[in-house]
Amino acid sequence: MPTAQPPGPSRTARTADAPAPVRAPRPRRPDHYASPAAVREASRTVGTALPRRPATVAPPRTPPRTLPRYWLRLLPALLVLTVATRLPSFQRPVWNPDEGFLATQARMLAAGGTLYDDVVDRKPPLLPWLYRGAFALFGDDSLWPLRALAVLAVLATATFAAALAHRRWGPRAGAVAGVLCVLGSVGLNPEDAQAATFEVFMLPFTAAAVWAADRRRWAVAGLAVAGALLVKQTGGAVLLPVLYLAWVRTAPGPGGGRRPALLRTLAAFAAPLLAVALANDVSRTLFWTVTGSGSYASFTGSELHVLSRGLANTALFAAGAGGLLLPLAVVLRRGLPHRRVLTTDLWLWLGVSALAVLTGFHFFGHYYLQLVPPLAVLAAGALTLLTADWLRLTAVVSAVLCTVFVAWGSHAGQADLDHARRVADAVRDNTRAEDTVFVWGMHPETYWLADRRPASRYLTAGLLTNYSGGRDGPRVGEEYGMHRSWPTLMAELVADPPRLIVDDSRGKPYRPARMPRLQRLLDSRYVLVGEVDGALFYAREPTR
Repeated sequence: MPTAQPPGPSRTARTADAPAPVRAPRPRRPDHYASPAAVREASRTVGTALPRRPATVAPPRTPPRTLPRYWLRLLPALLVLTVATRLPSFQRPVWNPDEGFLATQARMLAAGGTLYDDVVDRKPPLLPWLYRGAFALFGDDSLWPLRALAVLAVLATATFAAALAHRRWGPRAGAVAGVLCVLGSVGLNPEDAQAATFEVFMLPFTAAAVWAADRRRWAVAGLAVAGALLVKQTGGAVLLPVLYLAWVRTAPGPGGGRRPALLRTLAAFAAPLLAVALANDVSRTLFWTVTGSGSYASFTGSELHVLSRGLANTALFAAGAGGLLLPLAVVLRRGLPHRRVLTTDLWLWLGVSALAVLTGFHFFGHYYLQLVPPLAVLAAGALTLLTADWLRLTAVVSAVLCTVFVAWGSHAGQADLDHARRVADAVRDNTRAEDTVFVWGMHPETYWLADRRPASRYLTAGLLTNYSGGRDGPRVGEEYGMHRSWPTLMAELVADPPRLIVDDSRGKPYRPARMPRLQRLLDSRYVLVGEVDGALFYAREPTR
């Protein structure tokens, strides 16, 4: 009978000297997808520079499944924040001459005027049309509908900035970019930040163009660039980063999509411009938006004046955008590896926006608004490379600065507005509703406040003398006005003489004494009847 064998070890039991099983090492996530926090930790522990990689656009992130819920929470917060920061804009009837110019243009269009014929300005047509549409719906005695639309424009800009940052760096970065965009949009003189003028309505298009290009929606990107340019010429600068993205995001070669992407972008960009030019007469549109502003864009004649304004407004913007500049300065100062986060397309967007601020050498405060969206996105990207303490500090600095500028807007002086109101009241009291008037000055809001029809298509002396922008040097005079502007003005004033001519120059370089044709008209056909707050009123002499 066979003897029983001792039982073998069970699968669950191990002897003391049995070797432990060796597990295969878990594969590491490719470094290409390393998070910004991992990049920081690696550079801190190793102490050496990471391998340099080509400067390319970061790969798009796949949106998480909670994206709709994310936006349902973020958008109301951005709306509340935008309304709070723009409450001062509703406190005045008009903030600056640009609003007055647009409001007067809209009334002239409603009365049957034709854009770039008897209703003129150096700007593209989209914003005059927007004012005209708002007046048709809500009446033309208040600008509150335009202020409400400006709130939506700022909200749209912040939303596109947030979407761009969200796609690249995640939900927190998206929220940061949106909030910083809203807070930074009021960090200027209130007359520049709170007015419903060109830059405010241009920025949604510029941000949408980069957002669409980031998603390879080339036709949408081209249309957005065209929209920006149709609000203001410098909005077209965003075409450069859009074309850059079309170049680097598509494969080269015959089988690639680089050429179709570029063609779709350019075709979508050109189509609206061509349609608008054809609708408004091509030659007149080109003259008023491109070729007729050579003297206006010249730096000659007021170098010191322009330089001082440029330095002052640059310093003011840097102070107001302190929360946006802080994380960027820290990342660059510490030399953190940022090229895969702060990519070339974003720097290019900021660079062309800076060039747009320089264009024309005027340095008005509202020009700097074009820098806000790219700075907000770059700041959000920089904060992904820093600790949470820097995020908290950035939030505090931005909130404090925004509060200061909003308070400034609520309590800012209104000397120019008070002057325009007094002159407008006098014009209204000394004319009938059907009378025309001609205001020789730089405050076209006088026409709108007085509710009187302009006697000329030229609403400011700047179009006729090149004084626009405060030029006070030798290049101010009849010979520096827009081409054939003085013969046209004289023909208008003679054919349908205005009931009143208001000399609101108050000793400026464009005063009638330096404009021979205007002075001759005043001497021969008008008589001085009074003065209101420095403005001289001339009434038409009775026909003999």
